[in-house]
Amino acid sequence: MELLGYGTEPSSKETRHDIIQMFRFGAPEPLIRFCKGIQMGAPVDSFVTPEPWAMPGYDCQVIMAAGAFVQGASIELSCDAPMREPYTAYLQGGLTYESGKIGILLAVTELMRMNS
Repeated sequence: MELLGYGTEPSSKETRHDIIQMFRFGAPEPLIRFCKGIQMGAPVDSFVTPEPWAMPGYDCQVIMAAGAFVQGASIELSCDAPMREPYTAYLQGGLTYESGKIGILLAVTELMRMNS
């Protein structure tokens, strides 16, 4: 993601301490596309298209992508973000390497399509 020009935390050079990865997109469109790609790689509900919406309890719209076997499970690959500057997504989980890799590859593919 850093090679594509997006901010990450932790960076690829930092030591990891948990399963959450932050991506800073700086604009709404790449954030939405990234979440769409994560959803496309989900083992459940991959046909669903995540969209920002006014979720109760939040002061702005939120977008969430997750295709989990257990509702609300964050150990499976999921991504969520408030739809406000700096348009930061929080990716977490990836119960298996293969599942996580497919989701990330599809998310990056969506970003690449936006730029082509």
